[in-house]
Amino acid sequence: MIDKLHYISQQCEHGSHLTAIQHALEAGCKWIQLRVKNELNDLILKYAIEANKICKQYDAKLIVNDHPEIALEAGAYGVHLGLEDMPIAQARIMVGGKMIIGGTANSFQHIRQRTAEGADYIGLGPYRFTATKQNLKPVLGLEGYKTILQQMRVFNIHIPIIAVGGILLDDIAAIMQTGVCGVAVSSALTFADKQEKMVEKMYQYLNAPSFKTSHLNKSDSNKRPCSK
Repeated sequence: MIDKLHYISQQCEHGSHLTAIQHALEAGCKWIQLRVKNELNDLILKYAIEANKICKQYDAKLIVNDHPEIALEAGAYGVHLGLEDMPIAQARIMVGGKMIIGGTANSFQHIRQRTAEGADYIGLGPYRFTATKQNLKPVLGLEGYKTILQQMRVFNIHIPIIAVGGILLDDIAAIMQTGVCGVAVSSALTFADKQEKMVEKMYQYLNAPSFKTSHLNKSDSNKRPCSK
């Protein structure tokens, strides 16, 4: 199952990525993406191994950004690959059929590409400008999500879509109405004054009834539905 709330790690004010991950787990997050940029692989592996241990203590899933070999060695639940990272098909050979693989997309064309490549879910964005992302792609905004999700319906494409990029608490209700599966957040949680309360409110919005349907064919056993 793919959780509706993804926390993407960043270094917090008084600590490391691991500190931020610990706080997110304590606040109630169940899906953690370790995203460490511009560091040596040895350090990222150390982070991944320790993050996976912490996640298991909270019955949470760890996804490693960019590095399938590190995800495999650390025993992570999955890996998330950007458009310029290793091809998903190559990563699948490396990590095997059981590990979940997410892929980044910025357009409907990317959605088709990622679906054809065999991604288990897609991180679609950015919703708005975010300082945590280098080489930022064109911002989609709410209308961009509406357009792309409508195109998915027309072409009968069924894959979980996670909205990502500068998303704040007050954005979630409207984003979910587009038909996405869930959202990924980083700064909105990392720098929240009361993280547990923030996670609680986020799940309230994520689980609120919606007239849209998630873009997942329930009969497709190769895909993993979002958890409720």
